Amino acid sequence: MSGENSPQKAEPVALLVTCLSDLFRPQIAHAAVELIEKFGYRVDVPRQTCCGQPAYNAGEKEKTRMLAENMVSLFEPYRYVVAPSGSCAATIKEHYPGLFVEGSSGHKRCMDLAGKTHELSGFLVDVAKVDLEKKSSLDDQRRRITYHDSCSGLRELGIRSQPRKLLKERLGIDISEMPNSEVCCGFGGMFCVKYPEISTRMVDNKVDGIENVEAEVLLGGDLGCLMNIAGRLRRMGSKTRVYHYAELLTDSDPGPAIGYRK
Repeated sequence: MSGENSPQKAEPVALLVTCLSDLFRPQIAHAAVELIEKFGYRVDVPRQTCCGQPAYNAGEKEKTRMLAENMVSLFEPYRYVVAPSGSCAATIKEHYPGLFVEGSSGHKRCMDLAGKTHELSGFLVDVAKVDLEKKSSLDDQRRRITYHDSCSGLRELGIRSQPRKLLKERLGIDISEMPNSEVCCGFGGMFCVKYPEISTRMVDNKVDGIENVEAEVLLGGDLGCLMNIAGRLRRMGSKTRVYHYAELLTDSDPGPAIGYRK
């Protein structure tokens, strides 16, 4: 594996682990560390709190501001901050600055953090400009794989081609695109709690798209969406298995799919 902009020394990258990965799927964070370190960076995982996305979506601006101030102080020393989640990265990049008065110190510091925060695939493709070697195993090449584009990563950060490029280089596959890959799965954080009937209908539509292409595996970049879809697939008796894209890019065994135990 190589990268055009690989650092000469082990330049530190701060990993924003995300709450869901920390609590439900730590192997996603482990995969992110493995991928970033392969290209000469040193990964630091400073002790961190929630980025504030749930509070922000619930309209709790003051509580979000307190969390933002903490995160800014935490990540200020780093040149790069990387998250294996489009929604958490977008919270920092798109919403933190608006929590503070323009021209204030808090606004400036949030703008600085926003400028160096990246979703994982965006960092690998657009910043590190990596070239991935193909896996020696052909298991993934034999499976029909489709991809769900999460709303925040797609619409706020422009993340679409980047994970597909990495998967093509690493696994040698072309994604079997479902017709509604860019449509919301119905999770939306607080949305699925406030509007469960609408959320269920939306995830059912997503499942229909997955079944339309007869996918054996569904990949995506946001664990909230993936847990939502995986749960619905399992309750409907589907054999489709769900993973974060980073889990298939590493040399490590991804283990059981999301929602399953060994």
